Amino acid sequence: MELNFKYNSLNFGIDIKSHLNHINVSNILIIGGAGSIGSNYIKQILDLSPKKIVVVDTNENGLTELTRDLRSSKFLDYNPTYITYPVNLLSDTFNKIYNSYEWDVVANFSAHKHVRSEKDKISVEALIKNNVFGAIKLLELCENSPPKYFFSVSTDKAANPVNIMGASKRLMEKLILSKKNQFRVSTARFANVAFSNGSLLDGFIKRLQKKQPLSCPEDIKRFFVTPKQSGQICLLATFLGDSGNIFFPKLDSKRDQIYFKEIAIQFLKENKYEPELVKSENEAKKFNFDNKPTKYPLYFFKTDTSGEKSFEEFYTEEEDYEINKFETLGYIKSKNVKISFDNVLNDFNKVFKNPKSSKSDIVDVIKKYVNDFNHIETGKSLDQKM
Repeated sequence: MELNFKYNSLNFGIDIKSHLNHINVSNILIIGGAGSIGSNYIKQILDLSPKKIVVVDTNENGLTELTRDLRSSKFLDYNPTYITYPVNLLSDTFNKIYNSYEWDVVANFSAHKHVRSEKDKISVEALIKNNVFGAIKLLELCENSPPKYFFSVSTDKAANPVNIMGASKRLMEKLILSKKNQFRVSTARFANVAFSNGSLLDGFIKRLQKKQPLSCPEDIKRFFVTPKQSGQICLLATFLGDSGNIFFPKLDSKRDQIYFKEIAIQFLKENKYEPELVKSENEAKKFNFDNKPTKYPLYFFKTDTSGEKSFEEFYTEEEDYEINKFETLGYIKSKNVKISFDNVLNDFNKVFKNPKSSKSDIVDVIKKYVNDFNHIETGKSLDQKM
């Protein structure tokens, strides 16, 4: 489902296939390919007619749906070798997959993507192992057998990070950039993908299906791209520019950021409901749908959870960015980065293995490598919200 509002000012009017007709790729490895961005990337890269595409994801059901989607359309009609594996990137089994072929493209979409992931030490450890340890593992494999193109998705929350997820992605960027002179690497800072799996807008759909109230922050605005645009951005970021570029969509902070509350109101109106604003979660859950069949409960709250920033940005003034070379994408020209993978692993593992350590100790380790990480800690999590 998509609403009739203009997500953004991006215009991918170009024929991406002809734009990249000089690219010749045969073997492609996608990690995290069952998610919203990864699956749309696959649909875009299949236009380049690779001979072999291997998709790895821990979500077995997601891989099944991806395959049904691709097989029920024309994406695989040219009959490439197509294989899916429900395997964890950090497992020994993944090593066997990687070492089975010589890869032209390795694209990584495996990530903890939610700010809500930072609840306590255990949840943060899981996030770091996925976003940071996973990147290290993959980069070490690539170092031994380099692909022609390496891409890993980042987030807009990596710019001036205030939450652990964004800071972990900023650290991931640094790890990737440390290899830019050894093989071609690129990444992209992302906007919210509208109605992507697990997103607030996806939650709106599920709440409506279950006749449950809608809830969202009243003071948060975000950039949005469509699912198809997410695949296009990542595909172009894989092949355009120079090794070490960090790409971002050219969106205007005043024109293209939208408040969640505006989307919630329009969402209900598009579905033939009149929003009825309520003052609490309890009031929202007591709403009588039978007595008010044309109305729908909508609760706005002020943000008070850890790691939330009221607006989003793709780059900082300290970064060397270019916004004029490409029509729809800007990019950051990265500096050479020196960082020890072993030191990163050892510093985190020391905290993880210490039973007396806490979430704040993990934050301190991140700050050692991400100097501009200004963590917002309130002691509250989105898991405490509807």
